Amino acid sequence: MRIATFIALLLAQPESGELSGSVTVQRSGARADASGVVVYVVGFSEPAPSVVAEIRQHGKHFDPDLLPITAGQTVSFPNGDPFFHNVFSVSPIRKFDLGQYPRGETKTKQFPSVGVVDVYCNIHPEMAATILVLPNRKFTRAAADGTFRIAGIPPGHWTVYAYSRGATKPVSAPVDVAAGRAAELRLTLDENRSDFGHPNKFGEKYREPTKYR
Repeated sequence: MRIATFIALLLAQPESGELSGSVTVQRSGARADASGVVVYVVGFSEPAPSVVAEIRQHGKHFDPDLLPITAGQTVSFPNGDPFFHNVFSVSPIRKFDLGQYPRGETKTKQFPSVGVVDVYCNIHPEMAATILVLPNRKFTRAAADGTFRIAGIPPGHWTVYAYSRGATKPVSAPVDVAAGRAAELRLTLDENRSDFGHPNKFGEKYREPTKYR
């Protein structure tokens, strides 16, 4: 590409802005670690990146247990435990069942639609994760002290959300982003969720103790 053409393309693109701020997490009336919080901006769409996101399985847990991705992105589910797992979801926007597979194997799934996908293991009821399928790439994880920064946001009037699996619902606020400027925002998220129970992929109660180890 010629230099003149490259410069022309850059000039044709609107200058972006950024968002910074903090999320205060309240748990049982006290301030808590915010490193499990995902902050994201909605109101516009972007294509999904080609990189494959990942939720690992080890120690009978999903890691991470909250994963933000862009609609159209693919997620891999590698099994790092010395026993079988069966990853599944009954969420309306993306129902799937990866079946049982052993340590060292990886299965993948693409997520084309925006929404929330709750993921479980049909063998181990303690395993649970949430995938946030978002319309763009403008999301981040808050630091332990709640601070965050999201760059490259197009100018406009958008909505910012903060969510963690400990919260029953996300908290949101409007924000105006201007080209070449940094907007600031303060959010407070209550982690008051207490019910984490769920049925297996057949809609039945898990066997106690579980059949497979």
